[in-house]
Amino acid sequence: MNIPAELKYTKDHEWIRVEGDVATVGVTDFAQSELGDIVYVEVETLDETLDQDEVFGTVEAVKTVSDLFLPLSGEIVAFNEGLEEEPEKVNTDPYGEGWMIKIKLSDPSQVEALLSDAAYKELIGA
Repeated sequence: MNIPAELKYTKDHEWIRVEGDVATVGVTDFAQSELGDIVYVEVETLDETLDQDEVFGTVEAVKTVSDLFLPLSGEIVAFNEGLEEEPEKVNTDPYGEGWMIKIKLSDPSQVEALLSDAAYKELIGA
């Protein structure tokens, strides 16, 4: 199970890479393995400002459809359009080409409440 130490995590199995006031978000290796083959990623909230824990999109796998929850409040400034053609990138490279959105943070202090890699490993029993 790949859980990079430099990232932050949520109980909803999303990872967050914070660079300045912008955070890149995707789903964890654990989440993509639980979901199975991902066939579609939908984000219709581009350019919208949402609160922490609001639904920003959905991910559809062969077995299920799951809501994606915003880990930090802010404006969604980018969507990984490569996922429209190749949603399977979420399965093959969840921390790289499988990223989903970028958020311009409205409250950077929220980052402190996210899970460390050790806390996330504990959550999933890794």
